Amino acid sequence: MNQSEGTMKDTDRKVDSLPDAFASEDEAAEFWDTHSLADYEEFLEAVDLDVSIERRHFEIEVDRQSFLALRQSAEKQRRPIKDLASEILKRELMKA
Repeated sequence: MNQSEGTMKDTDRKVDSLPDAFASEDEAAEFWDTHSLADYEEFLEAVDLDVSIERRHFEIEVDRQSFLALRQSAEKQRRPIKDLASEILKRELMKA
């Protein structure tokens, strides 16, 4: 079957129009989950972007008992676990 008989080439397929705005991040995510950015290249604009990565995150392994104690203490103090863990490490390392 040729194009005049009802089939379309991939380059002739219909592309949905790009919304002017999305009502929410979820709506934008849903749109981009089902559409290809390649179909909207004409709408892309170059931007200058400065990125400063000042904070790094490190992962250390701790035993279960230490983690549970840390979590319990953080909950009592109503603090994030990572903040309490960092504070404890700094304090103990200053003693070393």
